[in-house]
Amino acid sequence: MDKKGFLLVKDYNFPRIKDLTLQVTNGFSFKPRNSINYDGVVVSKLIMFNPSFTETILKKKIKKRLEIYLRFIISVIETDDDDTDITDLRAALNDLTRYKSIIHNKYLQFLDQKYSDILIKKMNLLEQELKAKIICYQPKEIEETRKR
Repeated sequence: MDKKGFLLVKDYNFPRIKDLTLQVTNGFSFKPRNSINYDGVVVSKLIMFNPSFTETILKKKIKKRLEIYLRFIISVIETDDDDTDITDLRAALNDLTRYKSIIHNKYLQFLDQKYSDILIKKMNLLEQELKAKIICYQPKEIEETRKR
């Protein structure tokens, strides 16, 4: 079955819709998260062809996610092991490695080489910090028994 879609092209003063086969396209595709129901066109899949627009959107998306990981790691480092649990650290490390593989498999082909190198270095640094924190982790009960 041939999947069909529509491409909206702005040409001079009026927009026109062109027929488009979705199997031939080479662009970044994603599903928009619409939480508002309305009467109109329902968008189930969006494909971006403009490389600069795609790169801008992906940079914003990646930046948000890396800030979340960075805030978590800073909070873990500042708490002095009182409130953090080893399962939280391992979950954060697993989530970071999963996100790193998603970026490697999906996003790197749409990003320029310089930005992708910096991004990989940042993610490796965050991963090393989490691994170091896991290695240095000692539960509270063990520390109290050693002090006696």
